[in-house]
Amino acid sequence: MDPPFAIIVMGVSGCGKSTIGSRLATRLGWTFAEADRFHSPANVEKMRSGIALTDDDRGPWLDAIADWLQSQRSAGRPCVVACSALRRIYRERLARGQDDVRFAYLEGSFDTIAGRIAGRSGHYMPLSLLESQFRTLEAPAADEHAIVISSELRADEIVEAIATTVIPAPAGTQPGIS
Repeated sequence: MDPPFAIIVMGVSGCGKSTIGSRLATRLGWTFAEADRFHSPANVEKMRSGIALTDDDRGPWLDAIADWLQSQRSAGRPCVVACSALRRIYRERLARGQDDVRFAYLEGSFDTIAGRIAGRSGHYMPLSLLESQFRTLEAPAADEHAIVISSELRADEIVEAIATTVIPAPAGTQPGIS
């Protein structure tokens, strides 16, 4: 498979998308975007109030991210986005039929991720919405060619695994050795 133009690091809130996405972008020398910044103020307020978003709420948000991806494509800037992308229809909406948009799914248990959310501050997504996210989550199917990796690994291990999967080392070299 050819190297992707965009990698969307996906999973439920608290799985490490932002950390992994920003580190992966740095590792690859690509542009990074946090999908949360594309939410409308109304969406943020709903989540802050503990109200789960509906597909109607998410539609304009997904379209804004897809538009940003297209602007990066037009500018020739490969990119990484941290985005929940919980359902297949959301991933399809984000990729807009482009087969060079890859998804890296950070898979984790409810208990582990709930512990992370409980221990973080400064984020509007309350722990109470995690159950809703797990109910909404559709893990990528085999035909989506997503990279599935445990969110319980160390961040540097996750970043390296994703980077070397999407951009394999040239023949005759070892990953991480230049």
